[in-house]
Amino acid sequence: MSHSKDFNPADKIQDLQYFGEFGGVNPSISDSSTYTFLSAKTMFDTFEGNAEGCYLYSRHSSPSNLYLGEALAAMEGTETANVAATGMGAIVPTIMQLCYAGDHVVSSRTIYGGTYAFLKNFAPRLDIQTSFVDITNLEAVEASITNKTKVIFCETVSNPLLEVADIEELSKIAKKHGLKLLVDNTFSPLSVSPAKFGADVVLHSLTKFINGSSDTMGGVMCGTQEFINELRNVNDGASMLMGASMDSLRASSILKNLRTLHIRVKQHSKNAMYLAEKFQADGLKTVYPGLTTHPSHEKFKKMMNHEYGYGGMLTVDVGSLDKANELMELMQERNLGYLAVSLGFYKTLFSAPGTSTSSEIPEEEQAEMGLTDGLIRFSIGLDNNIERTYKMMRECMVKVGVL
Repeated sequence: MSHSKDFNPADKIQDLQYFGEFGGVNPSISDSSTYTFLSAKTMFDTFEGNAEGCYLYSRHSSPSNLYLGEALAAMEGTETANVAATGMGAIVPTIMQLCYAGDHVVSSRTIYGGTYAFLKNFAPRLDIQTSFVDITNLEAVEASITNKTKVIFCETVSNPLLEVADIEELSKIAKKHGLKLLVDNTFSPLSVSPAKFGADVVLHSLTKFINGSSDTMGGVMCGTQEFINELRNVNDGASMLMGASMDSLRASSILKNLRTLHIRVKQHSKNAMYLAEKFQADGLKTVYPGLTTHPSHEKFKKMMNHEYGYGGMLTVDVGSLDKANELMELMQERNLGYLAVSLGFYKTLFSAPGTSTSSEIPEEEQAEMGLTDGLIRFSIGLDNNIERTYKMMRECMVKVGVL
């Protein structure tokens, strides 16, 4: 499955045209939690799930949520999508829809801390077990599959080590064993389109790059119409019954921000590439998929939609947690960004994942996967003058003795 050159995610978003109720250029916001029916028969049909275009109740769906879902499905090249109140509100129901008690998941060992905590600590209560593997080792992935396995779960670009999953090869393994491949694409929207390489469900935390202003949470699962219908089913749909529904006002604000995603991703990528090259030249241990020294550089390059670059996430190892903290505090003091978790903001954000976003992962497992104490994860912002930013960051690094 070579990358289809005619698929451009930004074009797909641009080609959507919505009119508001009164001819507005933005679709009207459906500010209602429940919807009226002109006939009792239609209400019955809607509960049975077969009245197209009728709304029932906002936990199920709303016009605003459907607009956003449609746009995200267009971006990912899937039949449809369902939005949720948070990234975890998309990830957990997707896994729950596909797994029953006694089932098994094969997951990448480097994933978002919340996903890891769900699979490691919570899912076993429901008798769903997970094997965590190095997702870049395809033999290990295949060796972990049992007759109880239902799902392979990974991130396109992993948090925080930035390992790259070979989605095409993982998809072949999944199909061979009759499994569903779930890919969290939060770190690489537009840059990589996992569904084009065989991912069954593409997930995002909309909280990050897609919304881009760090003012709301959101999640989405993009997949087939059949699967999304199952998730929304009134009787046994995990999204419907677990209740993490997005608010219509939030859906409409994220849709507006989605319209500038292509401009933002290009700038995030351009800035991150510049800093990664400079940091590496300075002798810092730098990890960024755009660097030829990155073990998965060629793999990412093979999958990527080239104009969007290698994304806005990079890591630098400064040797110890004390140095990491000292450097981050100084950079924040000098207005180079915020010492904060999350990513995709217009300002640079930095954190030490070992003690924050990945703290759910036990220390010995962090060590085994190469997540060291001194690792700083950067979400590079939209700085107009990245040369200036680099000079100022370098001054901070010299001051704290990292350089």
